[in-house]
Amino acid sequence: MSPVLAGVLQLLALVAALALVHVPAGTYMARVYSSARHLRVEKWVYRCIGADPDTEMTWTAYLRGTLAFSVVGVLFLYLLMRLQGVLPGSLGFASVGPAQAFNTAVSFVTNTNWQSYYGEQTMGHVVQTAGLAVQNFLSAAVGMAVAVALVRGFARARTGDLGNFWADLVRGTVRILLPAAAVAAVVLVACGVIQNFSGIHEVGQFTGGSQQWNGGAVASQEAIKELGTNGGGYFNANSAHPFENPTPFTNLFEIFLLLVIPFSLTRTFGVMAGSVKQGHAILATMFTIWLGFVALMMWTEFAHHGPALQAAGGAMEGKEVRFGVGSSSIFAVSTTLTSTGAVDSFHSSFTGLGGGIAMLGMMLGEIAPGGTGSGLYGMLVLAVIAVFIAGLMVGRTPEYLGKKIGAREMKLAACYILVTPALVLVFTAASMALPTPPRSMLNPGAHGFSEVLYAYASAANNNGSAFAGLNANTDWFNTTTGLAMLLGRFLPMVFVLALAGSLARQQRIPVTAGTLRTEKPLFTGLLVGAVLIITGLTYFPALALGPLAEGLAS
Repeated sequence: MSPVLAGVLQLLALVAALALVHVPAGTYMARVYSSARHLRVEKWVYRCIGADPDTEMTWTAYLRGTLAFSVVGVLFLYLLMRLQGVLPGSLGFASVGPAQAFNTAVSFVTNTNWQSYYGEQTMGHVVQTAGLAVQNFLSAAVGMAVAVALVRGFARARTGDLGNFWADLVRGTVRILLPAAAVAAVVLVACGVIQNFSGIHEVGQFTGGSQQWNGGAVASQEAIKELGTNGGGYFNANSAHPFENPTPFTNLFEIFLLLVIPFSLTRTFGVMAGSVKQGHAILATMFTIWLGFVALMMWTEFAHHGPALQAAGGAMEGKEVRFGVGSSSIFAVSTTLTSTGAVDSFHSSFTGLGGGIAMLGMMLGEIAPGGTGSGLYGMLVLAVIAVFIAGLMVGRTPEYLGKKIGAREMKLAACYILVTPALVLVFTAASMALPTPPRSMLNPGAHGFSEVLYAYASAANNNGSAFAGLNANTDWFNTTTGLAMLLGRFLPMVFVLALAGSLARQQRIPVTAGTLRTEKPLFTGLLVGAVLIITGLTYFPALALGPLAEGLAS
């Protein structure tokens, strides 16, 4: 079987699996967030935190809960890492330094999971399980809660209430993420992923020394790492490490995990909004972009010129031979078009255009299908912008799901789409202009610039993957990427919740003959075009200096 055919067959199997679970998973999540019943364990949690799950919240109250919970998470994780040296189960590792502890705490709480350290040489069992793995659940649940709040903004009328943040947070964790991650972890263990609390072992002798590896609760963390679109690896090699991802089947299964909730949430949106067809339109938009990016990535990695590449069946540098070019391409596109950031190959070793495709996937705002929750609310904001553009074309007041899109809504949507590019481009420019940061670049020229641009695109978009070659464990990069992660996560949430509150207060407008049918393929095409054009206009100059220049020169 040719490598190209193998890649296509894996893609078809993945699409079939996602299609199989789309309806039941999406409908189940809609029932979870719409239910008036509380499980016994949930009631216990509410008593512990002193929250009343039946109290409705305005968008400002919902935002305060989101920010307060996240601040507590950052402080707890920061202190846990700073105290690691005196904690049991530290494996003899010292406490994490202040700058790196700040960066890592922010990274995991913001669902970014950017790692400027070697996991197997820095973090002990307590930090990995009680700190990082816990935040993998909670940060994903926060994103889903904000997405559900925006959906309620479209679904409700003449009210300022968006639900209860604490109820949405707990339900998303207890009823969705925990059971799904438990099943996924069992599958991974059965397929060879390790799950233990062993210490450091010497696993081999070779000329000049020996190799040592430590064990850990890897399967359980790997499951939620992918399912919650987190991406932080137990080991430095991430999902390229055989302890995390041993076989081609586990590789495809992990891709399925990182896509299943974001794609299924479109069904949740349709059910909660009272129109499943609207969910289908959003799903079609996400799927079209994702499939197009996969096809482009496979083409660039399989068809790159050169006798060595052709003899290997594609650009195999930086890729695991047990996965090959096709599976690595699917993984790279899926992890950068979501906010996962996990890698089974080194993106820096992709062809120039292939690296640019991975980078552009993050720059789209990670909306196809995006992170758990963040992908849905990002695409809905872009749908609002697309509706506004359509309204300008025909001279009619734009409407979406029975809600008028006025000046306030457009200002909030515009702020949402501008904040992340501003963070990426400003921090990249500062890093290239100052004398010290460029010393962290391994490569000169266009590829070195791509390393820095990729780092800030990854941080500000809460992705967490790295281009490799960049020494990000410096005070400058730890601090600035930490700030990019914080602002890139929570400033958009401010605008999303404000938009939700504004929509919820409106009275629903009846459908007329002049209403734009946003469930039709025409709107899907308009939305795809709006996503690509807005992103292209924003990032094209920076991409031209980095991956495009490198790709055209090779």
